Amino acid sequence: MTHIDTAILLIRLCVGLTLVAHGWNHLFGGGRITGAARWYGSMGLRPPVVQAWMSVLFEFAAGIGLAAGFLTPLAAAAGVGLMVVAGVVAHRPNGFFVFREGYEYVLMIAIMSIAIATAGPGKASLDHAIGLGGAGWAGFGISAGLGLAGAIALLVTSWRPQPTSTPPAQPADGQPATTSTTDTSS
Repeated sequence: MTHIDTAILLIRLCVGLTLVAHGWNHLFGGGRITGAARWYGSMGLRPPVVQAWMSVLFEFAAGIGLAAGFLTPLAAAAGVGLMVVAGVVAHRPNGFFVFREGYEYVLMIAIMSIAIATAGPGKASLDHAIGLGGAGWAGFGISAGLGLAGAIALLVTSWRPQPTSTPPAQPADGQPATTSTTDTSS
């Protein structure tokens, strides 16, 4: 095993186990699946219980796959898809920085997932042990392309964000309205 294999192993373990921890938290932490479903529903993901369960399953699958180096481009694609959805739905409106709930963290996980698939899982991986390839441009294409395609498909079919505000209603007499109808339910 070379120093590059060791570096890739460390990155795979960090990214993979971080995804597993998120899945574990959605399944067993705080509000469990019910709480995760409420949260997803409040952001416009429909149906929220299905979204909560799918996020847990994909976080476990992507995380374990990346950590073990198994079907690495597909595991990375799942990680990319998860992070793109999280970035668009939950973090994009808050800007870049994670300390402001921005997309910094999810961007890093997504890019690291693509980098792992592009570099390949290294010698300390199940893919290497069973002779699976997929690194290089193929790994890049599968992880980035399939990840983005999956995220876009989910957003188009399941994301129904509620407007944060509506334009003021105009009275029947043509006079401008004096109050705003801002929705604060989310």
